[in-house]
Amino acid sequence: MLFYRAAVDLLRPTLNYLAGVIRRHRKAIGSTWRLLNPGQQALLVLAHLRKGQTFAELGAGAEVSTSTAWRYVQEAVALLSARSPKLAAAPRKARQDGLHLLVLDGTLIACDRVRADRPYYSAKHRCHGMNVQVIAGPDGAILWTSGALPGRTHDLTAARVWGILRELDKTGIITPADKGYQGAEACVVFTPYKGRDKPEAQKQANPRTPGSAAPANANAQLKSGGSSAGSAAAPARPATSSRPSPSYRTTKPPEDEKAQGRVDGPAVRPLRGRR
Repeated sequence: MLFYRAAVDLLRPTLNYLAGVIRRHRKAIGSTWRLLNPGQQALLVLAHLRKGQTFAELGAGAEVSTSTAWRYVQEAVALLSARSPKLAAAPRKARQDGLHLLVLDGTLIACDRVRADRPYYSAKHRCHGMNVQVIAGPDGAILWTSGALPGRTHDLTAARVWGILRELDKTGIITPADKGYQGAEACVVFTPYKGRDKPEAQKQANPRTPGSAAPANANAQLKSGGSSAGSAAAPARPATSSRPSPSYRTTKPPEDEKAQGRVDGPAVRPLRGRR
């Protein structure tokens, strides 16, 4: 195997932050010695999350086994997930910060094709991936991200699974969303008008939806690490430790979702990284 020097386009404070999180965790569990120090483990994890390199490649570069590289990444992702904002806290903080507008959108994070690949294939994007829901501010700053569901899941179904609509209704902040959320039971979620023969008033209202550029800005941040297809599976855990809403029940899907064939229940397990 040949080796070469490479760079990760991240700032030093990012590495220092993750190294500090790992260092405090090792001290808390009484871990006295490991093959890599906290800084080296943090660099390995960031290289995987940012560039999508395989665990075999990371392990060879860091002079550890593939399984050790996998464990290091899983440990760090779990620590970061525990520090991510929770769904109930994100809208409340937005109101405290004086935000009068939020944006709800779903995105597809590409992943490797697996044996049981049908639930992960998105007909909309024509690739395999995981559906992640994003709540962002009007400037595109990410406030909260959901857990990962199979890519075939419809955005409205995913929003119901995670209990997003109920939490947005509690805060009462106006939340524009795309056409994929039409039929949402939340009073604060507004979607564009559908159809070709719309009245002139509806045509003028659609492009003027507040925060229309925010979803693209927010989702670009999630995808800035590049697709993991062909190199490594997507991170084993989402950017948050969210769990499906306990009040969610699988019911007969609306006709618009059933026609598109995008309804999946929460029982399908998200894709995990390869060892």
